[in-house]
Amino acid sequence: MSAAREVEVVVIGAGQAGLSAAYHLRRTGLAPDRDFVVLDHSPGPGGAWQFRWPSLTFGKVHGMHALPGMELTDADPSRPSSEVVREYFDRYERAFDLRVRRPVDVRAVREGSGGRLLVQTPDGTWAARALINATGTWDRPFWPRYPGQETFRGRQLHTAQYAGPEEFAGRRVVVVGGGASGTQHLLELAPYAAATTWVTRRPPVFREGPFDEDAGRAAVALVEERVRQGLPPRSVVSVTGLPLNDAIRQGLADGVLDRLPMFDRIVPDGVQWRDGREVVADVILWATGFRAALDHLAPLGLREPGGGIRLEGTRAVADPRVHLLGYGPSASTIGANRAGRAAVRDIRRLLAGEPLAA
Repeated sequence: MSAAREVEVVVIGAGQAGLSAAYHLRRTGLAPDRDFVVLDHSPGPGGAWQFRWPSLTFGKVHGMHALPGMELTDADPSRPSSEVVREYFDRYERAFDLRVRRPVDVRAVREGSGGRLLVQTPDGTWAARALINATGTWDRPFWPRYPGQETFRGRQLHTAQYAGPEEFAGRRVVVVGGGASGTQHLLELAPYAAATTWVTRRPPVFREGPFDEDAGRAAVALVEERVRQGLPPRSVVSVTGLPLNDAIRQGLADGVLDRLPMFDRIVPDGVQWRDGREVVADVILWATGFRAALDHLAPLGLREPGGGIRLEGTRAVADPRVHLLGYGPSASTIGANRAGRAAVRDIRRLLAGEPLAA
């Protein structure tokens, strides 16, 4: 086995957060492939955006913020967001010569010698003084478990497998989940499906009016507090609510967004509530979100008893060499940009042997 390649910093993931971090590392004078390396397991540029369904056009995307140093201009709102963002990220990587290595699958991060972290992949091992983890959530779709789930004779799929509404033509579809994906799926499916049913654990909250900077800061603060306590983060949208735009208003008026409480069990031909109510279904679409993809960090023992990783800013409290981006409050695109800058500032102090910010 070849010796580990030594670098100052390893960045895992080349989505919004990872590219932001790489940009700021370069701006501070660190050179790609010499002082830092960016490892990405996706087949090409675009982060998780490259896997989004074709009908999610750029005009339907909520709050896609530009990467630092390069605006996203003249994007056609009618084009698939997967294409727009993939091309933008590709231009960005080339413009700043970030030299992303892909596809590289990080299997584990372990304690090494001399205070370094060993980042192990099938393509070799890197020994780093600091780690920026920006692996996001797309690789860990969350599938809730309900009694009778294995008996369902129809199709079950997750948002991660959704390819567009056409394949549901003439089908009776139950959509589970009260976030942005669930409402988007319902609005797209309604003209094609024979029937749609929307179920959520909690009543959806629709937000009126503009979402200004103060409201954004307040929402992020609520998510941040859970992370400080070492609890698994909730999504930012869970505390901001859903924007009440024209499409949502029409869906409410048409009855497409007529929400039912969560069913109690799944039966062979549909779903059932404890009071005896039943909805017949051919498809159950789980728009139930994602969890942070952090299994490769397990050898470092970062998780708290509450199940999350406690952070101070972006820095893991249990190991100041490790920064998590796209986790908790930095999961939004604008949050990822800010987190990339903050993490690099902190890492530069670590590398220089200076006291870390409280």
